[in-house]
Amino acid sequence: MTWEYKTAEDYCESVRDGTHDTPKQTETGYKLVTGKHIKNGQIDATDAYYISEKDYLKINERSLVEQWDVLMSMIGTVGEVAVVNEHPDYAIKNIALFKCGGSQLKGKWLSYYLRSAEAQGQMVGNQKGSSQQFLSLKQLRALPVPITDEYHMQRIVDILSAYDDLIENNQKQIKLLEEAAQRLYKEWFVDLRFPGHETTPIIDGIPQGWRECSIADLCKKINAGGTPSRKNANYWNNGNIKWFKTQELQDCWLIDSDEKISDTGQKNSSAKFFPTNTILMAIYASPTLGRLGILDSEATCNQAALCLLVDESQISWQWLYQKLYELREHYNGIARGAGQQNISGEVVKQTIVLCPSKQLMDSFTQSVSPLFERRRLLQKQNLCLTEARDRLLPKLMGGELEV
Repeated sequence: MTWEYKTAEDYCESVRDGTHDTPKQTETGYKLVTGKHIKNGQIDATDAYYISEKDYLKINERSLVEQWDVLMSMIGTVGEVAVVNEHPDYAIKNIALFKCGGSQLKGKWLSYYLRSAEAQGQMVGNQKGSSQQFLSLKQLRALPVPITDEYHMQRIVDILSAYDDLIENNQKQIKLLEEAAQRLYKEWFVDLRFPGHETTPIIDGIPQGWRECSIADLCKKINAGGTPSRKNANYWNNGNIKWFKTQELQDCWLIDSDEKISDTGQKNSSAKFFPTNTILMAIYASPTLGRLGILDSEATCNQAALCLLVDESQISWQWLYQKLYELREHYNGIARGAGQQNISGEVVKQTIVLCPSKQLMDSFTQSVSPLFERRRLLQKQNLCLTEARDRLLPKLMGGELEV
């Protein structure tokens, strides 16, 4: 294979960005996607807010997103990349848009390259800004993109896509398992159609054997985390302690953290250890406020997450996880703060909930535990697939491996 480099501007039909304006939020309409909606090669517009059709059309006069284009975060967290693999129905704000002319090969090739260590290294070195890092359109257009003949490019894309297809299939299964657990919880504890509900006496609106209590009453420990000083390199260099940020709380198992801290960093900060099955909940900043995670192993987290360790003699962590998911809208409704919305740990601790009988709790836990466990295994499988793909990527795109 012979290789050459083209600038992104020459490789693509054009390199643009989304609107810099802030369109008014509406109840319905079209979603407005920003950099925070791109994560791990996927575009998740679930938490994006709606804008009017008028604003949507105005943005798309300049920044129309089409299938097989590539989107990349370019402000704040720079370098999160995703190819648009379906016909989009959203507009974009402060995102780099690489127009690939409807070519699946060009879009996928570019997205893989931009996620490679070579491209990420170039982008890190080119970032500007003191308080908030960013890449300019001029810099994005000048990014060098390696290419070879179309046959070998297609072979490389097919190999890498095989991993992504498996990851995507697992993600769909994870979503179905999540919905099944939510549905079971809602039927039993919101709609009160639990087993035997027809014959259970209701006293003052509460099923017999149930009780009102605070979340603090149901937990052994509830604490926020902490962040070691970024000024001390020894707190971060060669660290092996998992340290999760609220951006990583995506209503899923927390298996491996983006960053790790050292023993010294943990001891010299308020970052506390919490064991497996501890629930983490984001208590700062919409849209993450209320997002949940479950520790797969002992770990720490930052101060914007609240860690809840249940008292297993009273409840299961599976039940509390679903209860906190139910309470998310409530917490977002009462959040306060000028700079960023937040709720305090005390508010969560003092939240009064209706706790079911021990027998019903055990029955529910037995029913949903396999759903949670299957989700955990699929997430671990995806982590292995992602690591395998990312090890192959530089070797394939660098011409080290024959295809």
